[in-house]
Amino acid sequence: MNQPRGVSPDADRHSPADPRREAPAVARNRDALLAVLRGMLPAEGLVLEVACGTGEHAVHFASALPGLTWQPSDPSPEARASTDAWAVGVPNIRPALALDAASWPWPMAQADAVLCVNMIHIAPWAACLGLLRGAAAILPAGAPLILYGPYIRAGVPTAPSNLDFDASLKARNPAWGLRALEDVAAAAEGFTLEQVVEMPANNLTVMFRRTA
Repeated sequence: MNQPRGVSPDADRHSPADPRREAPAVARNRDALLAVLRGMLPAEGLVLEVACGTGEHAVHFASALPGLTWQPSDPSPEARASTDAWAVGVPNIRPALALDAASWPWPMAQADAVLCVNMIHIAPWAACLGLLRGAAAILPAGAPLILYGPYIRAGVPTAPSNLDFDASLKARNPAWGLRALEDVAAAAEGFTLEQVVEMPANNLTVMFRRTA
């Protein structure tokens, strides 16, 4: 099953000859997300980014965190080409892997952290389940799985903009939509929900910790 995220629908190409794509949301959230990641990621090791999209996040984070090796991945060839083009000259980014979160096995056996930004609401629920299963298989005890994006939470009013976004996603594809954080946590077998950080524009950064 191919995740439909790949390169963001609002991504723009610089020119027909340039594979690099731009997603406007990246410029708005990358610094706030980096500030949170600094306290969640290990100081060194291998980070697998699932659904890397344009690759702009990968380049921004890898450049700011030189102790880490960044492994971007995406099921979309266009997304992988964009990521590899952006990553030229960044020594701690590996070539992007073809990886579909909903498919098993994954093309790598281990990582020290897994990051997924803005994927599970723009993909079928099977992609979220596959992400959780795959991360559990490749992460050692104590390693983080970090998710970023909009969620619905029990007892917390959902922002009107997020309700509108949820409706627009479901109109595009009934299998898409904002996920309840409680449902994601319940499906995260082998993980403990450790941190939920409020982010700008009504998003959350959610960190799960791999249990023994």
